[in-house]
Amino acid sequence: MNPSEKFVEQGISQQNLKKASCATVLTLAYQSLGVVYGDLSTSPLYVYKTTFSGKLSLKKDDEEIFGVLSFIFWTFTVIALFKYVFIVMSADDNGEGGTFALYSLLCRHARLSILPNQQPTDEKLSAYATEHSADTGQSTLLKLFIGKYPRFQKGLLIFVLLGTCMTIGDGVITPAISVLSAVSGVKVKFSQLHDNYVVIISCVILVGLFSIQHHGTHRVAFMFAPIVAAWLFCISGIGIYNICHWNPKIYRALSPVYMLRFLKATGIEGWVSLGGVVLSITGVETMFADLGHFSALSIKIAFTSLVYPSLILAYMGEAAYLSKHHDDIQRSFYKAIPEAVFWPVFIVATFAAVVGSQAVISATFSIISQCCALNCFPSVKVIHTSSKIYGQIYIPEVNWMLMCLCLAVTIGVRDTNMMGHAYGLAVTIVMFVTTCLMALVIVIVWKQAIIKAITFLFLFGSIELLYISASICKVPEGGWIPLVLSLIIMGIMYTWNYGTMKKHQFDVENKVSMSRILSLGPQLGMVRVPGIGLIYTNLASGVPAIFGHFVTNLPAFHQVLVFVCVKSVQVPYISEHERLVISRVGPREYGMFRCIVRYGYKDLHQENYNFENKLVSGLIQYVETEEFVPESAHEMSTNVDGVAQHSYTASHDEENLLSSSCDFHVMKNSVYKDESVQILRAKESGVAYILGHSYAKAKKSSSLLKKFAVDVVFSFLSKNCRESDVVLNVPHTSLLEVGMVYYV
Repeated sequence: MNPSEKFVEQGISQQNLKKASCATVLTLAYQSLGVVYGDLSTSPLYVYKTTFSGKLSLKKDDEEIFGVLSFIFWTFTVIALFKYVFIVMSADDNGEGGTFALYSLLCRHARLSILPNQQPTDEKLSAYATEHSADTGQSTLLKLFIGKYPRFQKGLLIFVLLGTCMTIGDGVITPAISVLSAVSGVKVKFSQLHDNYVVIISCVILVGLFSIQHHGTHRVAFMFAPIVAAWLFCISGIGIYNICHWNPKIYRALSPVYMLRFLKATGIEGWVSLGGVVLSITGVETMFADLGHFSALSIKIAFTSLVYPSLILAYMGEAAYLSKHHDDIQRSFYKAIPEAVFWPVFIVATFAAVVGSQAVISATFSIISQCCALNCFPSVKVIHTSSKIYGQIYIPEVNWMLMCLCLAVTIGVRDTNMMGHAYGLAVTIVMFVTTCLMALVIVIVWKQAIIKAITFLFLFGSIELLYISASICKVPEGGWIPLVLSLIIMGIMYTWNYGTMKKHQFDVENKVSMSRILSLGPQLGMVRVPGIGLIYTNLASGVPAIFGHFVTNLPAFHQVLVFVCVKSVQVPYISEHERLVISRVGPREYGMFRCIVRYGYKDLHQENYNFENKLVSGLIQYVETEEFVPESAHEMSTNVDGVAQHSYTASHDEENLLSSSCDFHVMKNSVYKDESVQILRAKESGVAYILGHSYAKAKKSSSLLKKFAVDVVFSFLSKNCRESDVVLNVPHTSLLEVGMVYYV
């Protein structure tokens, strides 16, 4: 495989951008059409229809049409082009974009991570780098303010969760409004067709769309890009035709003066109608969120060279048609299509709507996976659908949940105008969350003057607040849908995060002291049985309570004991050679170790190697180099019990160490031959996995709300989410569970 094909299949990160040829960047730009711009490019199907769905009417002087077009043009230009393409897309996290990328940057630079078990060694990860430039006085003050007020940190987390939940809400509304708007074009030719048939056809398409998700989206770029490209060429060509045929003077509406005239002439009705105008920028957040699959340059090229001009021409052409056909406002898009090309465009529109829906569904899978990594969502089954494109995933439970909600919205609402009101509110809230996070990034991460952050926040935030205020007025007319969905999902996320953090706090407070372990002694009644025992714990330091509970009921443990902590770090990805951190617990004769397995928030917890072999290889490498590796190759840390420990980061070459170590003669020159042989023999005797099975209960003195959240909601989620042994792929024949109850 040549380098160009490799970049095309795997996407391109910001670090590899310089290595990419011009042809590769152009190929990625073409691919991005099918993944990034499906949702954005189908907006013309319903923008004008939703905007004029209220009391706003068209008059003979066309003041309203010119005003709406002016708002669409400048909103699209200022938000999509200036904000996202020129500014926000530069705030990537190791090539990754989206709300979590911005929050991750802030967590690392401002020390406000919500994840437990964060250690100084994590800051030495290659993806963690924070030393771009020295802190300024303003960035230092802002960090001190954030660190001083924990409530601000919690409020920021809730704010980020709100934006995330609104994005998930988009995954429900986008397929429904896109497919229903496309299919409803049939009524232009068959006006007698009942709405029920349109809804049935839409539901069939939606069921088919969600049913094929398990095949994965690894071929989505090449398969869907031609559809979106054809769609963009169609609507731009039709736009040029309508401009020339119906109203060549429509270009005058590009003047911002028409926005002021529009608001002055229409008053409150015009302001409320802006909730429909904002639908013209639905999908721009996807440009930023999909940086990890492509590159900033390729996405910018696709947007500026094809997407932006095509959509502007489409909106101008439809406005030109409307200026001569006021009565066709509710079917203006399909009415504006010339008779000769109606059916081909209708077919392409339907396919484009499916493509746009596919992109949002895939994005929802990615977001849920990240929430699981950040302890903000119960564990669900995540399937990696591609061996070539990293990050393409499928989550069955989420897929069927989205399908049911989409069908419920389609059947229950039926009206694309109401769906548009709901869609507009969700989109603007997500954009405002991004704007606020970017303002913090400008000061804390980029070390820019705070006046620049305020200017950014005021310029773009004021526009988004204008659209949010207009969309809020439509809450009774459909805007309540994303609010209800978001509140339910956010309640689940916050409850799960609260319960897991309390569980970690319980584990920290009930650790078994090292002095107690040391006082046991090798000959004080504790029996060491052959084999390796892997005790999975939430703690990155200290001895977990489940170990004390285990030896109390069964005073015996394995010849080699390893405390395994699987944790997430606030970076998108962690390379394989930085995955494991191995250290020793207690004196050498006890044969006790700790292994920390680190993942990024976009990493999949699916290893491409045998974990047992990898761990044993790391242990052998650790004990053989413990005294001979220079100081710089080890990490010195002191745990909370005051016992100094050496920790060793396993290298990628250790994967093949186990097979070579099976020939004992390769270790003859090692002074730690006996311990290495002991580990290998323990591996041959078998590996046992010891997991804690904890149950949370609210204290009797807790409030009714807390009791409901912990005893009902969190308990239900814990019982119905994926069990730890399934997530960690533990063999059932080697599993031991230790039950415990903790009160919060």
